[in-house]
Amino acid sequence: MRQATLPLLLSLLALPIDFADALRLGITGQRTPARRHLHRRATLTGSTGLTDSSDITYSTNITLGGNQFSVIIDTGSSDLYVTGTVPGSKDTGATTGVQYAIGKVEGPVKLGNLDFAGYTVADQAYLDVPASSSNSVGTGLIGLGPNFGSQIHQAIGNSTGDTVLDRIFQQNTSTPNYLTILLGRDDDPSDKFPGDLTVGEILPGYEAITSQPKLNVSQVPVNDQGDQHWQTLLDSDGIIGPDGKAIDVETGVKSTSNKKQLTAVFDSGFSLPQVPASVSEAIYSDVPGAELVKNSDVGEIWTIPCDVEINISFNFGGKNIPIHPLDTSLDLNATDDNGNRVCLGAFQPISTAASTNFDMVLGMAFLRNVYLYINFGDFVDGKLNQTADPFVQLLATTNDTSEAHSDFVTVRGSSKAWDPSGSSIAARIRAHLPLVIGVSVAAGVVLLGAIAFCCLRNRRLSKTPAGFMNFQSSYQPLHEPAPPSYDMSSMGGGGYGHPPQQHANYNNPWDSHY
Repeated sequence: MRQATLPLLLSLLALPIDFADALRLGITGQRTPARRHLHRRATLTGSTGLTDSSDITYSTNITLGGNQFSVIIDTGSSDLYVTGTVPGSKDTGATTGVQYAIGKVEGPVKLGNLDFAGYTVADQAYLDVPASSSNSVGTGLIGLGPNFGSQIHQAIGNSTGDTVLDRIFQQNTSTPNYLTILLGRDDDPSDKFPGDLTVGEILPGYEAITSQPKLNVSQVPVNDQGDQHWQTLLDSDGIIGPDGKAIDVETGVKSTSNKKQLTAVFDSGFSLPQVPASVSEAIYSDVPGAELVKNSDVGEIWTIPCDVEINISFNFGGKNIPIHPLDTSLDLNATDDNGNRVCLGAFQPISTAASTNFDMVLGMAFLRNVYLYINFGDFVDGKLNQTADPFVQLLATTNDTSEAHSDFVTVRGSSKAWDPSGSSIAARIRAHLPLVIGVSVAAGVVLLGAIAFCCLRNRRLSKTPAGFMNFQSSYQPLHEPAPPSYDMSSMGGGGYGHPPQQHANYNNPWDSHY
């Protein structure tokens, strides 16, 4: 993911929660006053033209060496790290680091006894990160991504460095090797903010997830497996804009045969989904009052008035997934340079240097609208000789659009209507402005040529004996009386203008008054 610094938005704070049951973990999410320094993934803090921020993160509890740590859940990375003492830990002699979207952690690789989601794993490899302003004692992050992306596994070089979920699936062969995540939003009046994480079981009431389309995990080239994520293809033209029409897209992933299909990464540790710049522009640029704020570190970020309701959706496997309007723009108590309150467009332009293996990162603002099921298949270390392919299933959770609208009005105070269809026409004209200008100029040249041709055709030229020109045309012949001359004195002195009605009647180009 991309490296960035921005003082505005979501620095990740680890927050304590309680275990729900043996295989199910409750997830705590909360917004709190922002810290001054950058933290883990999804920290997009502050920007030119923006002030203040609030934080949002999803965390759960683990026990390592008997000590409890509150760790961020992150499907976009694969390693476990903690800050603080782990009784009984063993040093492997290896040292490594993990580069996140924002910031990096590094330290010695150690082994400790882990309790997570009702499972106990002996000698789990983790990164021991020193305490700092960005990493307080008792906090950490648990990577839930594929083992291929593990920096710890690469540093150790054998199965001792396997990820947490790989170790669980290896030693509990009767446990189905899948993970599910359900995230909530803190300002939703209909649903509570905390979420749930399960290993090997489905949340009650969400059993329909297993009947959803199985989306194959697109695999990166063998020589680039460190960039492997939980990623899959959207449907062709799979992003539906505010006007109800598919947003025109083209993938940057060379291996994708259908260039209208984008590759999306599902990343629970990334606050703002990152999408192609053209997609972000199509969503926000025509909103009245929208502004694209530029920052030397992060790039560009859209802000809009907080009372504008935007509805978009995504198509995966033939299923439409609506995005709650409270997730298409985020109210983080931000203001512009003039002190006006603004909201952040959640689907922001992705860095062009992010990756050649995916087009977009669907983070928290997207994931709050689905129940996410990830089946590891053969992505578990030691099972590469099997035939089960990893896949993802998505169950839409924002299906009642009237309730979503009501939620938006309740939270934002009002919902300002705007005509996205008219705006989209303007956007298309702007997008093709060079072509429009070129066609207009060409049409103008053709029209002038046609007028000139008609004039020449209708004015057949002949020489008189005296050498004067005589034009035969559809205009009034010269031998007929000229129209009356204008009374210039009635025009008030200067006499340079003519009343419109007289102009309309003038049809003699040889009138001596001209």
